Amino acid sequence: MIRINSYYSNLSDNFLFYETKMRAERFEAAHPERRLLRLGIGDVTLPLAPVVIEALHDAVDEQARPETFHGYMPELGKDFMKQAAVTNYARRGVRIDPEEVFVCYGIGDDLGAIGGLFASENRVAVVEPAYPAYADTNLMAGRTIVPIPGTEENGFLPLPFPGLEAELIYLCSPNNPTGAAYSKAQLQAWVDWANEHQAVILFDAAYEAFITDPAVPHSIYELSGARECAIELFSLSKSAGFTGTRLGYTVVPKTLIREGRSLQSMWVRNRSTCTNGVSYLLQRAGAAALTEEGLRQSRASLGVYRKNAQILASTLDRCAIRYFGGANAPYLWLRCPEGMDSWTFFDNLMENAGIVGTPGVGFGACGEGWFRFSCFSTPAVTAEAAARLLSYFGA
Repeated sequence: MIRINSYYSNLSDNFLFYETKMRAERFEAAHPERRLLRLGIGDVTLPLAPVVIEALHDAVDEQARPETFHGYMPELGKDFMKQAAVTNYARRGVRIDPEEVFVCYGIGDDLGAIGGLFASENRVAVVEPAYPAYADTNLMAGRTIVPIPGTEENGFLPLPFPGLEAELIYLCSPNNPTGAAYSKAQLQAWVDWANEHQAVILFDAAYEAFITDPAVPHSIYELSGARECAIELFSLSKSAGFTGTRLGYTVVPKTLIREGRSLQSMWVRNRSTCTNGVSYLLQRAGAAALTEEGLRQSRASLGVYRKNAQILASTLDRCAIRYFGGANAPYLWLRCPEGMDSWTFFDNLMENAGIVGTPGVGFGACGEGWFRFSCFSTPAVTAEAAARLLSYFGA
């Protein structure tokens, strides 16, 4: 008789974003006259940059001609897309070999697959609050999760501590959901700890394009020793509006060796076995997004989202609500008012202000009593949400 993966019983019944979506849909069905403003899911609202659209059109036209048609792509990515990633790192003074770049359909896919490099008995440290998939993908594989609590007291930027025992560490900076961002000195502490303990850091750099503080690194590879202990995952979803287009890449340095094995070589074997490569059209779009012109055009959209964050932050200031983020990240992390728990505040805010956010407890136990707003809405929705918040809080 077949046996299923019993580790799925370690997961919560509902995925956070599915549950918020279902609650909002039930509310709308019961109150069709009410218009909900969605500041929950971090989906972008502005279109792709013109240079990206042009690249997509050109790539489609190529597929219509026998002499320029492309079939299966290389499993690890086309050379032009890998080189675009290398050039993008070089702008930050970081040297990456093209063979260390693995093109993918976005961070989500590789987050689920990268665990295949590591044995199930490894302990996994997750700096919380955190994107739920960090823990869930490892729970599915039977690994033990070691939560590293981010709190108001440590600025939601916990550091390694004596007695910490883990072989894998998940870091996201700027962080989703808190918006907190590690300085170079703080991130160096994690790199040094990982090298000392022969651990591996999985570094989520999805929000690096929002960084404005020069003290905050855009890549973990800006830190000394990071190439010996870290894998970096990068996505164009937020930086270039690719949430519906789907493209990213994972960097596995050749110098990352554990138990005498090259993790880069192992990942080559994994990807060449488990994938058939990313669409030619999307790789052309991604390479265009990473050109100087593509980055310039995308910065215009990022500026709109930053302005949204400023408006929401100013509104929370007027309402005397404690919050983090909004400066180097597209999220604001606020304390629930009047001692409410996260889900109670979710329902209360939706019912009384018509605003949907994300309950902090869904990002880990230490997120209880906190709440996340996304800044990816349109300026009009953001302005209306700000007005509703002022009314809700009586400011």
